[in-house]
Amino acid sequence: MTDPIHRPFAVITGGSNGIGLELARQFADHGYDLLIAAQDEQHLRDAALTLSAGGVQVDTYAADLGQAEGVDGLYRAIAGRPVDALCVNAGIGLGGPFVETDLATELQMIDLNVRGAVQLTKLVLKDMVARNSGKILFTSSISATMPDPFEAVYGGTKVFLRWFGEALRNELKDTGVTVTVLMPSMTETNFFHRADMDDTRAGQANKDDPAVVAKAGFDALMAGDDKVVPTFKNKVMGAIADALPDKVAAQVHRGLSEPGSGQ
Repeated sequence: MTDPIHRPFAVITGGSNGIGLELARQFADHGYDLLIAAQDEQHLRDAALTLSAGGVQVDTYAADLGQAEGVDGLYRAIAGRPVDALCVNAGIGLGGPFVETDLATELQMIDLNVRGAVQLTKLVLKDMVARNSGKILFTSSISATMPDPFEAVYGGTKVFLRWFGEALRNELKDTGVTVTVLMPSMTETNFFHRADMDDTRAGQANKDDPAVVAKAGFDALMAGDDKVVPTFKNKVMGAIADALPDKVAAQVHRGLSEPGSGQ
C-alpha cells in the first residue's frame, strides 16, 4: 500500500456492510483513506466503489478474521502505514437455546468476536503506542449491560469487548492513544436474520439506522469518549439494564430474544 499523500488512515473490520460500512463512510466523509476488511470479496468491492467516490483511497482485504492467519494477513496489508483509527467491528451472532444451538458456529463466533479482536488490537496497538498516537473503537453492544438468554455466547463476547476496551483505555491513559466502546442497540442490519432470530421480538422490532449508530460512534471516537450508547432511548435502556438486578435484566432480555417471542 502506498501513501502518496498524507491523509489520515483508518482500518475498519466488518467494513463492507451494516454498522461497519457506515463507520467507513464517516471516515471517508472526513477525508480518511481506508482499509476495509471482511470475508466476502464481492461485498468489499461494492463497498469500496461507493466509499472511494469522494476521492479517498480505499483498499480491501478479504479473509476470515476469526483465523490467526487472516488477522496476520490484514496486519501485513497495512504495510507499515500508521493507523490513525482502528475500528474493531467485525462480528457475528447466533440466537436460540444454548443446548440446541450449533457449537461450531458458537466457536467461530468466539474466534471472530473475541480472539480475532484481541489479536488485531495487539498488533496495531503496539505501533500506536510506539508513536504515541491513535484511536481504537470497539463495537460492543447494549447487550453487554445485561445477561443475554438465548444469545448467551454472543452476549458473552460483547461483554468481553466492553470491558476489554475499558481496561485498555485505563492502561493507556498516560499515552496519546484513546479507546472508545460503541454499544448500539438493535440496528437495521442483516444481523438478526443471520443469527436465526427473525421470529423474535428483537428481530421484528423497529431498529436504529446504522448511519445514526455509526455517526455516534465516530463522534465519540473523535472526542476521545470512553463509550457511547447511540440515541437517547437506548441510553435510558442501557442505564436501566445496568441498574436492574441481574436476574431481572435477564428476564427482560429473554422477552426480546426467546424464539417465537415475535409471534
